Amino acid sequence: MRSETFYQDADDGCTNFVYQWIPKMESPRRVVQIAHGMAEHAGRYHDFARALVGSGYAVFANDHRGHGKTAGSPEHVGFFAESDGWLRVVEDMRRLTHRIMTDFPGIPVFLFGHSMGSFLARYYISRYGHELAGVILSGTAGDPGMLGKIGKFVAGWEAKRKGVRARSPLLNKLSFGNFNKPFKPNRTEFDWLSRDSDQVDKYVDDPYCGAVFTAGFFQDLVWGVEQINTAQTLQDTPRDLPMLILSGDRDPVGKNTRGVQQVYNAYRKAGLNHLTLKLYKDGRHEMLNEINREEVYSDVIQWMDAQMT
Repeated sequence: MRSETFYQDADDGCTNFVYQWIPKMESPRRVVQIAHGMAEHAGRYHDFARALVGSGYAVFANDHRGHGKTAGSPEHVGFFAESDGWLRVVEDMRRLTHRIMTDFPGIPVFLFGHSMGSFLARYYISRYGHELAGVILSGTAGDPGMLGKIGKFVAGWEAKRKGVRARSPLLNKLSFGNFNKPFKPNRTEFDWLSRDSDQVDKYVDDPYCGAVFTAGFFQDLVWGVEQINTAQTLQDTPRDLPMLILSGDRDPVGKNTRGVQQVYNAYRKAGLNHLTLKLYKDGRHEMLNEINREEVYSDVIQWMDAQMT
């Protein structure tokens, strides 16, 4: 495997840090583009990328704005942009897709989105899904309903009161405060991520993970989540786009599968005809870092392979 990095410039002056993992001796059969989650970074997907490369896939993943090495340093983590942050991140993703298509013309591209990355992916496919061979949604969530409306109000109030770049412990608590409760007694604040304590410790010890994000970021996130749950966004998603939705059945983000089932049913109602739902018993939020992650890697690879037969 050849592991390299590069920078990719956006139209507004932002520079995205990108990881690529390429098969060493042969051209890839397919490509996977990864959209990582909130308060983490693309470098955490190295083991998953290694498994994909071992099956003939090339892998690309950018650190989103306000994350990882795109943010530049840990103190700058947690903010998308002064305006239209959600849309700018989606366009960063599309710019990377086009770079991939230039480097590997004619090779099918799959999009893998985890958690916040799955929300971004859901918006992405409503605009550009026709360019993809398939999409995998990991650790996604359903429509927050009234809680989303409350979050929108609080995010706007916090941004007006403190400024868009001010960190918001209040919004952080409203978003994640209850996630750890089902796993008491808690060893860390992030036991809800995985049953694998080593993986949780790696997250806790990573200076680019687990930060409290800004009021402006939460405004962007709430707007994006609102958009992906509209009937229009669902209808704009290509009907023939293959989609795999995977989740642990104890993932608090997906409300122990209730929110995940809601997403699956919404896409089915919208007419998507290549839907697959995979739930893992006792799995928590990060199935790629769970104790059965090798099984998950294998399931994702087998599903992508099946779309090409």
